[in-house]
Amino acid sequence: MSARSSDDGGVAVIGLGRFGCHLATSLTQLGHEVLAIDRDGERVQRWSPYLDRVVQADATEEGALRQLGVTDFPRVVVAIGASVEASVLTVLGLTELGVPEIWARATSDKHAKILGSVGARHVIFPEAETGERVAHLIVSKMLDFIEFGDDFAIAKVRVPDALVGRPLRELAPADRYGVMVVGAKLPGERFRYADPGTVLTPGSVLIVEGSIAQVQRFAELT
Repeated sequence: MSARSSDDGGVAVIGLGRFGCHLATSLTQLGHEVLAIDRDGERVQRWSPYLDRVVQADATEEGALRQLGVTDFPRVVVAIGASVEASVLTVLGLTELGVPEIWARATSDKHAKILGSVGARHVIFPEAETGERVAHLIVSKMLDFIEFGDDFAIAKVRVPDALVGRPLRELAPADRYGVMVVGAKLPGERFRYADPGTVLTPGSVLIVEGSIAQVQRFAELT
């Protein structure tokens, strides 16, 4: 298992159903500290050997969240799927505690709207999202991410400030960034195939390809 990242504040995952445990283990494999919370003691016992910290608690209780130190985590994922009420109350509690970035699982469009209205910054539909993909999005600055296996990925990222005003030809594969730009979207325009002469402007979005590590490093420049 890779070394834990100590400077990113880690991620708290609430709810260890199929999606939650898959997400938590993916984050752990990516080297991030994970606090996993579930009210079911059997689930807590089952996943304790595989995750950093697994605790049994009722996340709908604001006091329990505070006692567990959830406010120390800049990113919290509410992966509860069995109870709409529990997921909404948990997101509301996290909002009241001032958690800056809340991701929440939704089971329907109506559920998603409610989660957004009570403070969820990102809404996830597990039927369309894999745990690995969401893990990458949570802990990086990528806007979107697709992994194809064999350590190859395509990502959507904002243009780094250092590249504003520069043409795409300066981002050749041999460049220190190590990624290939395959598409670009300038503000007010549609996505287009990458043209070497395209000059990047503030607010531009790029589609880049490369190894997972390369696209992650490039995204961190934004």
